[in-house]
Amino acid sequence: MSAPLPADEPLICSSRGCRAPAQWALRWNNPRLHDADRRKTWLACADHRTSLGDFLDARGFLREVVPVTGSPTLEG
Repeated sequence: MSAPLPADEPLICSSRGCRAPAQWALRWNNPRLHDADRRKTWLACADHRTSLGDFLDARGFLREVVPVTGSPTLEG
């Protein structure tokens, strides 16, 4: 279990090696492993939103993409 980020810590893109601020929350789950209502979150900058989303969508995992400012808690 990871500790929550401090409130003043900027949210960073989840793409490997990217340090850009996150603008999107890609909410996903693996139906073979997670309950239907469980959501995991990857964060994406504008440059990586499509590639991260395509990766999840190709596996049938992507559930929704929302702006970070409107995303639910990043726990889970």
